[in-house]
Amino acid sequence: MRFAISLLMFICVASLIGTVLAQNQPANTYIDQFGPYWFELFDHFSIWSVYNSGWFLVIMAFLVVSTTLCVLRNAPKMVRDMRAFKEHVRGGSLKAFPHRVELNSAGAPEHSREQVQGWLQAHGYAVRVRRDEDGSMMVAAKKGSANKLGYIFAHLAIVVICVGGLLDSELPVRLQVWLGGKQPITENMLISQVPDSGRLALGNPSFRANMLVPEGARTASAVINSGEGVLVQPLPFALQLKRFLVEYYSTGMPSSFKSEVEVTDPATGETFERTIQVNEPLRYKGVTVYQSGFDDGGSRLTLAGYPLAGSSSKPFELKGTVGEKAVITAQESPDAQPLTVQFTELRPINVENLSEGDPQPKAMIEHVAAVTGSAANSRNEHLKNVGPSVSYRIIDQQGQAREFVNYMMPVELDGTLVFLAGMRNSPAESFRYVRLPADANRSLKEFMDVRAAAQDPAMVEKAAERFAQRNSSSPEQKELMLAAARTSLQAFTRAGFDGIIGRVPEAERERILSFAVPMIQLTLTELRDLVRQQQGLPELDYSQENNEANRWIQSAVLAFANLPNYPAPVMLTLDSFEQVQASVFQVARSPGMYTVYLGCLFLIIGVFSMFYIRDRRVWVWIRPHEQGSSLMAAMTSQRRNLDFNLEFDRLQEAFKRLSV
Repeated sequence: MRFAISLLMFICVASLIGTVLAQNQPANTYIDQFGPYWFELFDHFSIWSVYNSGWFLVIMAFLVVSTTLCVLRNAPKMVRDMRAFKEHVRGGSLKAFPHRVELNSAGAPEHSREQVQGWLQAHGYAVRVRRDEDGSMMVAAKKGSANKLGYIFAHLAIVVICVGGLLDSELPVRLQVWLGGKQPITENMLISQVPDSGRLALGNPSFRANMLVPEGARTASAVINSGEGVLVQPLPFALQLKRFLVEYYSTGMPSSFKSEVEVTDPATGETFERTIQVNEPLRYKGVTVYQSGFDDGGSRLTLAGYPLAGSSSKPFELKGTVGEKAVITAQESPDAQPLTVQFTELRPINVENLSEGDPQPKAMIEHVAAVTGSAANSRNEHLKNVGPSVSYRIIDQQGQAREFVNYMMPVELDGTLVFLAGMRNSPAESFRYVRLPADANRSLKEFMDVRAAAQDPAMVEKAAERFAQRNSSSPEQKELMLAAARTSLQAFTRAGFDGIIGRVPEAERERILSFAVPMIQLTLTELRDLVRQQQGLPELDYSQENNEANRWIQSAVLAFANLPNYPAPVMLTLDSFEQVQASVFQVARSPGMYTVYLGCLFLIIGVFSMFYIRDRRVWVWIRPHEQGSSLMAAMTSQRRNLDFNLEFDRLQEAFKRLSV
């Protein structure tokens, strides 16, 4: 019993962790919350999926075994004790009971027995009489024996609830993998190509799977995550998404979403339509389909690719589909190497709190959980819809892949319209952003033209000459400033600030930057004017310190400082898209739910029996005495509380009346 209580305490602590900590979130969510060190430590205990962790399931199994053995060992004795009247107790032993009463009655022993038995039965006692050869009688009575059922049902409740939890955990699927020859699929393939070893049976007794259905598509299979791969779970019906509906708050956040589906039973040919939404699932043939979220169903994209190397700024067009791959040819790639682009996500709406720093793309359902309350109940000036974004991975010739996210529309940050281009090396990292200034047409064209010009030695030379001409007072100084401006701009556009101070002692870096940065900024101003002059555009006025032209240049300097760290030779920007939405469903067959309900019923019965059914036992020894009879009565109970004392007082008063 002590072992079972210890296990129960472990389960309570683990359940507390699983309740407080959001489960089954992306790894970077926990890294942001706890940091890399604690993430690695906690990851060893699988607290991100505590209810399906191996140690939690083992504790549950041990608790079931331990409590079952306890019930098997003690329940038969309790049942025998409940049924026994214990009428064979010796009369003399009643003197040892603290609650007893002794008296003499004028009536004969049989008459006294009838009176005693009648009173006991009138007060709910079950009675059994033992007659001895010397004419004495032992009247044994009991009531409230069902109190012991409370202990049995309470312990059974623990067993049944834990069994229900095990049935609805990943244990049934894991057993099929360990013992049934099932092998999770780790390769990309169509569901029709999945071998039998990667498919679970249609009659699988328990599972919890996910299903993504694009608009207009039909599916009869769901996917279960198992280890590093997935298993396919066939369903007893086919589900087609007819239409996906979503409503939005004024902030751009979704307020509700639902799916209009058509269900077809292949066994009978029956077809019917239903609407699935949050808290209103579809239940059919023992399977429950929940509205879990929504995602992209294969939206069609048109992107513009800007080279980030060389002296060309001419963009190329790239078409793709979310979830599929496209190829940037060697002719389009600045380094003459073909690149593979895998489009992972289109986000038509991104509601962000830009006051907290750079946005971090996340699932729409996470947006809902984070800001629905503030969006629905109050105006939050920091929440802003920053427009559509596209996420993709670029895979180079060596197979190395990096993730990117680019926003379609410019965002105003620090008073300047900029395009956000994010990158990271793995999902465990947060996105780092390059901010590229938008031009008067809210596009990247002007910055990309200036970037290309910065790679043209002739244009750099002209810009440096104009800078030296405007800022020198003698021919000697002009030559020095020309060389400094040319060298600084070339080094800066090639390697950012490292190109300026990479080999400078740390004590000298601040002094070098104090005159190098203004010189680079002014040279870029001249380069921008040269580009505009070539395009037939007028020069801009930089005389005011904080006007739009100066802010653009300042943003351009920061963009050039960060571009050398951008791990791709091209930047893809979203020109247009045709959205195809998909519903994300969670599909479950959970027989353990009804088992848990049964366990809860047992627990209610057990608690009620233990606390509200009071056990009482009474023995009355009746012996012949002179012309009448002698009576000795004793009462006992497992819990001798105030109610017990009151009932003994009633028994005592009743026996005094019998003696008259």
